[in-house]
Amino acid sequence: MEKNPKFDDIRPYYEDEIPQAMKRIAYSEVFPLLASYVYPGEPIESVRERVASFTTTREFQHDTMKRVNEQIINRSITDFSCSGLERLSPDKNYLYVSNHRDIMLDSCLLQYSFVLNGFDTTEITFGANLMMNPLVIDIGKANKMFKVERPGGSIKEFYKGSLHLSEYIRYVICEKKQSVWIAQRNGRTKNGIDATDQGIIKMFCMSEQNDKIKALSDLHIVPVSISYEWESCDILKALELYESQYTRYTKKPGEDLNSILTGILQPKGRVHIELCQPISVVDLSVFEHQTNNEYHKSVARLIDRRINAAYRLYPNNYIAHDMLYGSTKYRAMYTEEQQLAFMKRLSRLDRYDETCDVEQLKEIFISIYANPIDNK
Repeated sequence: MEKNPKFDDIRPYYEDEIPQAMKRIAYSEVFPLLASYVYPGEPIESVRERVASFTTTREFQHDTMKRVNEQIINRSITDFSCSGLERLSPDKNYLYVSNHRDIMLDSCLLQYSFVLNGFDTTEITFGANLMMNPLVIDIGKANKMFKVERPGGSIKEFYKGSLHLSEYIRYVICEKKQSVWIAQRNGRTKNGIDATDQGIIKMFCMSEQNDKIKALSDLHIVPVSISYEWESCDILKALELYESQYTRYTKKPGEDLNSILTGILQPKGRVHIELCQPISVVDLSVFEHQTNNEYHKSVARLIDRRINAAYRLYPNNYIAHDMLYGSTKYRAMYTEEQQLAFMKRLSRLDRYDETCDVEQLKEIFISIYANPIDNK
């Protein structure tokens, strides 16, 4: 297919740009460190030659990125599962709208599931704030990631950026014949409450303003629900929510990188991805007589219902709910050993007693785990 220069500012690498990107990755300063994690026990020079020899995104994803996911699963996940692929066709292109709990792993583990099951991988939204250095940009753009700017500037600039993103997503699905992964909201869910931002739905519709039903049915939206037994970056999220109560929260230098590394390394227990029933024309037609604003809100809530229904609850959720409400309602859903493990995790917050009201911090932490029960 012909290249479209209109999207050069946000697109991933074209295939003819992959060989040079692979060489830059293979000869970067931190490559030995990355290689030791992804290819443990293999000589660094043979790994370097291997990565430098890749000429396509597929080779990079089916070798290196597949191994990245295998290492993450082997080292930090006790059981990984993905269901719902039978609802999809490997020959069709979809817009996967996912709840967002971890900066990197939500989309990364889904791509791994696609590779294992013979589906093509998707293009992935990649926050401009995460493009920290040339190496990250190379790895991201070689993995079909495209840049999304965080909202900012004037209303006119925000509208222009949203329209550009909307046009690109439609172009990828309808013309490039690729699928796309995007989070249901701007930024990760911190409090355990997954909710689709209706502004995201409005953005999808911007590139097809004459027919709101067609605008979304063309994109073949698939809600995606990912559940972590141990919430990714749970302590960091609790601290951020605590601080946000008293002041406007501003990210600290290196915070995104710290969250990425914590998400990768932190034990996560069981992790499950559910690909929900795609949003059909019939589903959308129910809202045909609504105003545009009502329509965007209705579709967002429809996606929420599917994500929340598919969200997998674990013992930690039931333990936290009982603790939060001083109840034994869910006592049959967890063992004493599981409760002790949760209490041990919670006790890690005691170290912040000099800077925080620890009881309040603990209540926030518990709520992160308890809220998915109320959502469901």
